[in-house]
Amino acid sequence: MTAQAQPRVALVTGAGQGIGRAIALRLAADGLDVAINDVASKAGALKDLAAEIEATGSRTATVTADVSQPAEVDSMVGQVGEQLGKLDVMVANAGIAHVKPLLEVTPEEFDQLMSINLRGVHLCYNAAARRMIEQGTGGKIIGACSIVGYRPFPLLGPYSASKWAVRGLTQAAAMEWSQHGITVNAYCPGIVGTAMWDQIDEKLAENEGLRKGQAIEKYSEMIQLGRVSVPEDVAKFVSYLASPDSDYMTGQSVMIDGGVQFS
Repeated sequence: MTAQAQPRVALVTGAGQGIGRAIALRLAADGLDVAINDVASKAGALKDLAAEIEATGSRTATVTADVSQPAEVDSMVGQVGEQLGKLDVMVANAGIAHVKPLLEVTPEEFDQLMSINLRGVHLCYNAAARRMIEQGTGGKIIGACSIVGYRPFPLLGPYSASKWAVRGLTQAAAMEWSQHGITVNAYCPGIVGTAMWDQIDEKLAENEGLRKGQAIEKYSEMIQLGRVSVPEDVAKFVSYLASPDSDYMTGQSVMIDGGVQFS
């Protein structure tokens, strides 16, 4: 009688809400053990999510950390290895958005956004790659890009720039780490019904003289499939990127947006 293989282990950052939460639940449903991360203020949400993951029969670990801080990211990956035994899939999902005209963006706001959306992805990619190379079994590294990584939205200048940079970082990492059996890809959501898009809608409406809700309605008219995305739409695609079905795919940042942007 052969021993049963240990389930693969994934780590999802920014899992306290929205797309990250949906990704964690989908990977657990796929049979992976799933470690979840967010900042300390989301500890309650992580506790609730951990209970849902365990209800699927998967193991979980909860790690609070700021992805912009190198020591915290290294500690996070180390804790996942200690608690769940290994790391096979890294989903660098954590991100923030500022919605304002470029002329009003302060250097401090620019640096804060880049520290999470770009440096945070870079740190998570690197920490995961080091662990996977040490394990010697390859792995999947997946990052959060966006449709604005191909074509910016007005009032989302620094956010758009951060996502363009994630696309380039993903390509470079794919080139460097393929020799270790590691694939690196990213997902590019469009207009998604999340707290982040509620904030974007509110600020866009203010700047365009619209009522709350009108801005997202306006931009939703670009969606060919006729509806705003839900987090589960994105999670389904990340499920593919995390699975063996995508083993021959690397260096790609793929739009999952219902047909807003065409590359």
